[in-house]
Amino acid sequence: MSTQNAPVGDLTGRTVVITGASSGIGLAAAIDMTRRGANTVLVGRNPARLEAAAAAVREAAGGRTIPAHRSDFAKLDDVHVLADQLRQRYERIDVLANNAGGLVRGHAVTTDGFEATLQTNHLAAFLLSNLLREQLRGGRVINTASGAHAIGALDPGDLRGARRRGIWRQYGSAKQANIMFAAEAARRWPDIMSASYHPGFVRSRFGSTIGINLMTRIAPFARTPERGADTLVWLAATPAVQLTSGGYYIDRKLARPTKETADPGRAARLWDESLSAVGLA
Repeated sequence: MSTQNAPVGDLTGRTVVITGASSGIGLAAAIDMTRRGANTVLVGRNPARLEAAAAAVREAAGGRTIPAHRSDFAKLDDVHVLADQLRQRYERIDVLANNAGGLVRGHAVTTDGFEATLQTNHLAAFLLSNLLREQLRGGRVINTASGAHAIGALDPGDLRGARRRGIWRQYGSAKQANIMFAAEAARRWPDIMSASYHPGFVRSRFGSTIGINLMTRIAPFARTPERGADTLVWLAATPAVQLTSGGYYIDRKLARPTKETADPGRAARLWDESLSAVGLA
């Protein structure tokens, strides 16, 4: 049986935190993992969508209360608050799915002083993962990346975005960071299984901030959110011995990112620069 057709394992009793869980891939993954027995924790930015998502996941859980935390990853203070809330409630987190992110119109800079696409896709997830380091021992960190990393031009020394690039190039750079973060985490955190994956082009709210939401909804070749979430759920539930920690996956198969993205030296520098950027150096 191929890995693409193999049944996904059981998640009963595991605590799974999913960011970007109020719609799209994150919500589809939350519903699927909950049906597989996971204690799913939702994180989202928009209160109304987060409440609706919690209701949908609660139905999948047979009426069980689903914890939901609002956090805006464009504000690193929000990430600290979220981490405090999770640390207080959970001694162990089995899976942290860093799924939040997307495109940001123009050259936007956050209140923390970083290029917005890079902060919301990478720096916030990097900070959250580091703040939850102890809770994640023996667990997994899974980053939602993208094949768009191939058009990225990430400069680990320019996380504030002083060098302006187009929105797609900047998005690709952030997705490079997701893959490099997972690879470097495997080297620095051997007690945590880390991975990144490409979900494919999915019908979702992706790009709604720059006016392409309609395209993602009607494109005939776009995947459903459930299909996009399949590899995420598979990485969360498959026995760790069957996975390659630090690997980049496409449709449940180990794939090779671009040469620049796979460079261990660049990944190590990104890690160190990211630590400094979020105040953990």
